[in-house]
Amino acid sequence: MSKPLIIVESPAKARTIASFLGSDYVVTSSVGHIRDLPSKAADIPAKYKGESWARLAVDVDNGFEPLYIVSKEKRETVKELKRLLDDASALYLATDEDREGEAIAWHLSEVLKPKVPVQRMVFHEITPSAIAEALNNPRQIDDKLVDAQEARRVLDRLYGYEVSPVLWRKVKPKLSAGRVQSVATRIVVERERERIAFRTASYWDVEGEFSKDENFGAKLVSVDQTRVASGKDFSSVGEITRKDVVVLNEEDANTLVTALAGTTMTVRSVDAKPYTRKPYAPFRTSTLQQEAGHKLRFSSARTMSAAQRLYENGFITYMRTDSTSLSETALAAARSQITEMYGADYLPDKPRQYAKKVKGAQEAHEAIRPAGDSFKTPDVVSAQVNDDEARLYDLIWKRTVASQMNDARGESVQVRLGTTATDGRDAEFATSGKVIHFPGFLRAYVEGSDDPDAELDDQERPLPNLSEGDEVAVVSLEAKGHETKPPARYTEASLVRRLEELGVGRPSTYASIMSTIQNRGYVWKKGSALVPSFTAFATVGLLEDHFPNLVDYAFTAKMESDLDEISTGNEDPKPWLHKFYFGETGLKASVADDRLEEIDPRVVNSFTVGTDDLDREIVARVGQYGPYLQRGEDRASIPEDLPPDELTIERANELLDAPSGDKILGTDIETGLTVLARSGRYGPYIQLGEIEEGSKKKPQTASLFKSMSLDDVTLEQAVELLKIPRVIGLDPEDDQEITALNGRYGPYIKKGSDSRTIESEEALLTMTLDEALAIFKEPKRRRGQQAAAPLKELGDDPVSGKPVVLKNGRFGPYVTDGTTNGSLRKGDDPETITPDRAFELLQMRRDRG
Repeated sequence: MSKPLIIVESPAKARTIASFLGSDYVVTSSVGHIRDLPSKAADIPAKYKGESWARLAVDVDNGFEPLYIVSKEKRETVKELKRLLDDASALYLATDEDREGEAIAWHLSEVLKPKVPVQRMVFHEITPSAIAEALNNPRQIDDKLVDAQEARRVLDRLYGYEVSPVLWRKVKPKLSAGRVQSVATRIVVERERERIAFRTASYWDVEGEFSKDENFGAKLVSVDQTRVASGKDFSSVGEITRKDVVVLNEEDANTLVTALAGTTMTVRSVDAKPYTRKPYAPFRTSTLQQEAGHKLRFSSARTMSAAQRLYENGFITYMRTDSTSLSETALAAARSQITEMYGADYLPDKPRQYAKKVKGAQEAHEAIRPAGDSFKTPDVVSAQVNDDEARLYDLIWKRTVASQMNDARGESVQVRLGTTATDGRDAEFATSGKVIHFPGFLRAYVEGSDDPDAELDDQERPLPNLSEGDEVAVVSLEAKGHETKPPARYTEASLVRRLEELGVGRPSTYASIMSTIQNRGYVWKKGSALVPSFTAFATVGLLEDHFPNLVDYAFTAKMESDLDEISTGNEDPKPWLHKFYFGETGLKASVADDRLEEIDPRVVNSFTVGTDDLDREIVARVGQYGPYLQRGEDRASIPEDLPPDELTIERANELLDAPSGDKILGTDIETGLTVLARSGRYGPYIQLGEIEEGSKKKPQTASLFKSMSLDDVTLEQAVELLKIPRVIGLDPEDDQEITALNGRYGPYIKKGSDSRTIESEEALLTMTLDEALAIFKEPKRRRGQQAAAPLKELGDDPVSGKPVVLKNGRFGPYVTDGTTNGSLRKGDDPETITPDRAFELLQMRRDRG
C-alpha cells in the first residue's frame, strides 16, 4: 500500500518527524541541496563548456539563467528519492520555511518530477502538534521566495567568480571575494587601521576610600569646579578635545593627595531616583549568536550547530529568524511557568509583546524559544542532549521566560562629596550606587557583556545611607595613572552586531561568514578577538581603490534591501541583476582587462611601516609565500602571529636585524644565483635565487638538516643540500631510478611507488647505489611501532561525544576527535589551547565539509 512521502533536509529532522507520524508516512531527507551551480570546471556538462558564460555557470546574456547540476555526491541521494517517490501516494516537501528551504523544495520538485500530488509543508518547530498542523494546512511552493534565493545565488556567483580572479592575479592565489565576506573583512581591517593610527594619552586622577558606618569608594571628578579629564576627553591621536577640563599629571595628582591628607569630606548632594529595568526581548538569530559568544564563549558556528541540533530534535523553534515575537501558545507556556516557578508577583498583568523585527526580516517566524505548548525545563533537556546543546537551551529558556516577567525595580543614587585641601583648592569626589528592591526578570536572566571587565548594568552597587551635609571620614587616597586604550578589536559577537546594524547579510549567513573570513586567511583569532592578516589589508585596499561599491556599506545594504524586495514580489530579479552586472558602473565594466592593468600589484601589496632613526624606509609587503619586511636590501619574514597594529618601527627593525633571520651565504658557482639561508613556516631552509617580481616560478629550496642551524650553516653545506632530491642511480633489475629525498616525516629513498625510511639525514648525500639496493631488499617497516602519544587531552567533543586530543602532525599541531581534524590557527598556542577552542576548531572544519 502506497504512503505519502515527506522529504526534509536532514536525517536528524527526518528521524524526529518519523517518530511522531509512525508507519502511516515515509519520512526521508535530501541531506541539504540536491542541485546547485557547478563548483568546478569539470562539473560543467560538455555541451555548455564552449559557451562564453560557462565559467560562471550563469547565462548572463539570456536573463541570467543559472546552470544547475546534480553533483556526483548527490546522484545516489536523488536515485533513492526517486525510488521512494515511485511508491508514494503524495509528496510533502517539508524543508525549512525560509528562502533557502523554499529553494531546496523547488529543486526537489524540478529534479524528481513527481507524478503524484505535491504539497509544501511548513512549520517552525518540530513537535507532534506542529507537524499535525502543517500536514493539515499545506500550501504551494512560494515562487517569490525561490526567485529571491536564486537572485542571491546568482549575485554571489557573479561577484565571487569575477572578483576573486582579480585577487589571484594582483594579491596571491586561492583568495576569494564575496558580497558579505569582503565587507566583513573590511570592517575588521578598518578597526585595525584605527588601532594602528591610535596614539596613547596619559592622565591621572585620585581614587579614595571613605567611611560612614561602612566603607565605600569614590573618584575625584573636579578641582576648583573644573572637571577632571578622563579617557573620553582625548582623541584617537592622544590630543585633548575639550577646553573645560583639567588634565592632571602624576605630580598634580600626588600633590593633591598630600594636600587632602587629614581632611574630612562633606556630602554635598545625594540624588536618588527610582530604578526600573525592563526585560530583554527573546532571541533572534543574531542576538543568540552575540549572547552565546558573551556568556558561553561559543563561536557563531558552534552556536548555530548546537541550535540546529536542538531544533531538529524538537527542543527549540526554528533558529534562523529576525523576529522577536512570540505566539499565543508560547506566551501562555511562559506565563504558566513563571507563576509556577517564581510566583504571581513576577507575572505582569498581560503578556509582553516584542513585535518589532529588524530591517529585511523575511518569514513570519517566531523568536527562538523552547518548543511546544509547555516548555521543558533545562534540567529535563540536559539529560537528553550533549553539553553544548544543554548550555544553549538553558540560555534560550532563561531569555524566553525572562522576557515575560515583571520589570526589575529599585533605586539608583548619585553622591557628591568634597572638601577644601590644605593648599586652598576645592576637590570634589563622586560615586554612584544601586539597590534592587524587586529583582523581577533578573531572577531568571542577566545579559552578558562584550567587555569582561565591564560592570554589568544589572548588578547591585550598595552604598551606606548618606545624606547631604554628612561628614565622611577619609580612609585612604591614592593617585592613579591611566592611559587611553585603542578601540577594541571585534569579536565574532560584536562583528555580527555591526553587520546587523549596517544591514549587511542576514541571520542565516552570519555564522558561515565568520567561518569563511577565518578559513580564507583574512582573519585569525587572538583569544576571542578577530585580527586581520596582512593579506586582508592588501585585499581590502585593492577593493576600496578599484571596486569601491563592492565594499561600500550603504551599497551592500541597498543590495540586501533590493533582494528583500524581490522576495516580496516588489522587484523583478532579472532587470536588477542586469543593472548590477552590465550597468555603466556595473561589475562587468569593473573587471574589464583594461581596467585591471591600472592595478599595480606592488602598490597593492605594500604598506609603509615608517622611517627609522637612520632615515631608512621600512615597508611591509604581502608576498606569494607570506608577508615580509623590506628595508633597502634587507628582508625578513613577518611572524604569522604578529598583529598588524604591533608592527612598529622598533619591532620591524628588531626583525630585520635579527641574526637568525634570512642571510646571504654567497653565490652558487654553477648557476650564478644567490644562495640564501631563510627561516620558514616549517623550519629553516636554503633558497637558490630571489623570488622575481611577478614571477610564478618558485625558487629551488632545501631544508636544513636537524644538526644544522641558520647561524652556522656554510655556503658549501648549502650547495650540497640543494642537490637533494639526489638521484642515487638505477636499479639494474628493473631500470627504475632510486632517489634520496628529505620529507616532513624525515629522510627516505624512493623507487617508483616504493619508499623506505633511512635513519640518517647525512645519508641523503652519501648513500651509494649498493646501500640503497640493500635497503629495498629488506622487508618494508612502518615508521615507528605505534602512533605518537597525544600532546594533550581536551575532553569529549560536544557534537560527536568522542574524546578530543591535541596532536603534532605533518603540517603542525592539530586537534582531533578521531573523525574530524582541525588544524591550529594563527594565534593558537598548543601549550595554552582550551577545550572550548578545540571544539570550535573541529566545528569550523565540519562546516567546511
